[in-house]
Amino acid sequence: MQELSLTFVDSISEIGAATWNSLATTDNPFMRYEFLHALESTGCTTGANGWQPMHIWVKSGEQSVNGFDNTVAVMPLYFKTNSWGEYVFDWSWANAYKTHGFEYYPKFVTAAPFTPSVGRRIFLNPSADRNNILSFIVEKVKEKAEFLSVSSWHVLFPLEQEHEEISRLGIQARIGTQFHWYNRDYEDFDHFLSALNSRKRKAIRKERQHIQSQSISFRVTEGAEISEQQWLDFYLFYQSTYLMRGMQGYLEQDFFNTVAECMPEQIFMINAMQGERDIAASLFFKNDEKLFGRYWGCRRDHQFLHFETCYYQGPGLCD
Repeated sequence: MQELSLTFVDSISEIGAATWNSLATTDNPFMRYEFLHALESTGCTTGANGWQPMHIWVKSGEQSVNGFDNTVAVMPLYFKTNSWGEYVFDWSWANAYKTHGFEYYPKFVTAAPFTPSVGRRIFLNPSADRNNILSFIVEKVKEKAEFLSVSSWHVLFPLEQEHEEISRLGIQARIGTQFHWYNRDYEDFDHFLSALNSRKRKAIRKERQHIQSQSISFRVTEGAEISEQQWLDFYLFYQSTYLMRGMQGYLEQDFFNTVAECMPEQIFMINAMQGERDIAASLFFKNDEKLFGRYWGCRRDHQFLHFETCYYQGPGLCD
């Protein structure tokens, strides 16, 4: 049997971009090294705000495995002292623990921080014994959890295959619901509308006409072309979304500047304008197959502007 060792590291930089991305790849923008490192380097994921990195790095006793170094698996892991930024509502669990005299925090979380997007969470060398390594990771996480008095380990928004694999290893399942839009080979927006019933078609057309009647136009800017002023305006818009709910946004201005520099090919921005003035913006991430609408904000509330900017304007959906 392959000899394995597992290390918990307090920064993804200890693993390095080449090693991490050789397994995780850059297909999922929220799991690639550059995104996770940007969160760490700009202070978004730290122990102070409840996201202490404790990433898992598994190596074999061999010097090289199929052209890789001796790394056979990596996995994001965070030592969490609150539930903010997970987009999974488990505050009631914390209250239940407290009611029965137990501590819910700290807990372990494997996730893309601040991002409720489904994707792979455990990244293995394709030539490695997957079942053996997954079992090894689960065993070591449980040991670490017991040592640190961690209440539980949460793997958020994994792929179906991973869900089934770790469920077979004794991890209890928690089922949630998400809504995804699929392009069914629509030729343009009207083609998409034709697939809906008349009531929904009428409602969407009415929403879009309302935006047009206010002389609001839109422009799309690819990551490398987004100007400094656009980023400054966007950050104010982004923060306004949280301030309306009495909160501060989780992400820093420096985070957005960093991802703009290190992964511009996977982002673009849609700005809504009245005249020459930007009044709203939405930031998207992408890969070759999928579009991820993530962050949005506006100067002031405009009816239907959110859906128009974040959903209807997306490439592949609009004509």
